[in-house]
Amino acid sequence: MKILVPVKRVIDYNVKVRVKADGSGVDLANVKMSMNPFDEIAVEEAIRLKEAGKASEVVLVSVGPQQAQETLRTGLAMGADRGILVKTEGTTEPLAVAKILKGIVGEEEPGLVILGKQAIDDDCNQTGQMLAALLGWAQGTFANEIDLGEGTVDVTREVDGGLQTVQLKMPAVVTTDLRLNEPRYASLPNIMKAKKKPIDEKSPDDYGVDVSPRLEVVTTKEPPAREAGIKVASVAELVEKLKNEAGVL
Repeated sequence: MKILVPVKRVIDYNVKVRVKADGSGVDLANVKMSMNPFDEIAVEEAIRLKEAGKASEVVLVSVGPQQAQETLRTGLAMGADRGILVKTEGTTEPLAVAKILKGIVGEEEPGLVILGKQAIDDDCNQTGQMLAALLGWAQGTFANEIDLGEGTVDVTREVDGGLQTVQLKMPAVVTTDLRLNEPRYASLPNIMKAKKKPIDEKSPDDYGVDVSPRLEVVTTKEPPAREAGIKVASVAELVEKLKNEAGVL
């Protein structure tokens, strides 16, 4: 069975995001970029399934600029077999990405698609669900445990009341949550091997997808600075301030 794993190039989660002076968006100049953390978890899970003998090939796909090839190389160094880069410029919205992925699924015919539940740059949490709807496949979202069976996959997910396990008939789409696994670090030999692994380059036109944005970003602002706290001398003063100033009592 083949597993397809979409990955996205985003600003590294350790980097403090800066807003452009004109408010038109986020400043990406000289900013460290990396693989979306949720997608990294998806790559790790796919590789573990392959190592367990439950999958024969792990194929990565990224929709983005030429630099997204570096993101694919990271996944290949972790242990994926090959990559596909669909080159686009600017922001590609979730629906366009899902349509492109649908075209790739038609070509590759995977038994399972695993992807991060959301990207940390836009937090849309839409691509996996849209892809499942376009394909007409079963979907399991926010997975923190995946158990692959014979023609089925059991997905345990966190819900408000605890844990819920759903059994999906394959082929299926699964989106990953943070507690699914701990992604591995790529070793130096594997990083060198990844340079020789194939990456096919495609364009949205190859799949008949229009990636023109449907949404317009009006303005981008940084969150307001947090106000400094104050010290109180007694519990009575604390209660008085919570009641009369904060209005929470």
